[in-house]
Amino acid sequence: MELHTLVQLTLGAALLTCVLAVIGVHSYARGRARRAELVDRLSHTGPAPDSGRGRHFRDLDRRLRRTRFGRWLERRLATTGLDITPGEFFVAMLGTVAALWLIGQAALAPFFGPIAGLLGIWVAVQFLNWQRRRRIERFIGQLPELARILANATQAGLALRTAIGMAAEELEAPAGEELVKVSDQLAIGHSLDDALGELADRLPSRELVVLVTTLVLSNRAGGQVVSALRNLTETLEERKETRREIRTQLSQVTMTSYAVPVLGVGALFLMNGVRDGALARMTGSPVGQGCVLVAFGLYAVGFVLIRRLSRIDV
Repeated sequence: MELHTLVQLTLGAALLTCVLAVIGVHSYARGRARRAELVDRLSHTGPAPDSGRGRHFRDLDRRLRRTRFGRWLERRLATTGLDITPGEFFVAMLGTVAALWLIGQAALAPFFGPIAGLLGIWVAVQFLNWQRRRRIERFIGQLPELARILANATQAGLALRTAIGMAAEELEAPAGEELVKVSDQLAIGHSLDDALGELADRLPSRELVVLVTTLVLSNRAGGQVVSALRNLTETLEERKETRREIRTQLSQVTMTSYAVPVLGVGALFLMNGVRDGALARMTGSPVGQGCVLVAFGLYAVGFVLIRRLSRIDV
């Protein structure tokens, strides 16, 4: 009888231990998932996460954000307005590098595989820079309307913080999205100088610096914000037209800068098409490989020089 009772107690204790273990594992898993979600939300500086689509590569994204490269990539993506995480962009970049590597190796010669892979990294970085410049240009185009809204709101007696919130609701992206961030920072206790300063850091441009400086100085000294914004609106309209004219005049030079390296790559395909295996034989010796690298370097220098010489700061 005592043995039977001991067996029952042992089985009951074992069963209770198993139940507690299952509850503990379940609680640990839920806590870890909530912690990962909280870390992901607090460390996110890019577009708002309520885009309605699921995120991929979450573990890679969290590990990547702990590195210096991941933090730089996250800041860069935040300035482009792209609805993509650093992990997703990194995987897409690796896929592009692998695809270009295989294409260059198969279509030209094995020596061109690594070069095509490096070209994939350059293309990814240039894509981010292009998206960033495009967003800055769109924001600059909205600055006259932004200054006009702020002037009308302050003339009606509204505070500058309230005027910024009103402009965030009326303007479209990217100005509306950026002003929402500024308004949220002001709502949680950030000063106007810090919030506008971070805006100027995210979208650097002379026009935005002038607008931020005008707002900060007027807020500090208590000057005539309305008259300053009215004058600034006219100046921004004139600069907008000037930038449009300069961009139109330099469009041919810009296309030339891209045509130079494209002609070089096209010449390689033409050479290999005229005589099959010519590139493989040419890059089979160190002298031929050195000549190819020098040629690519000269094309890169030509591209950079044309872009530098055609850049006009207004």
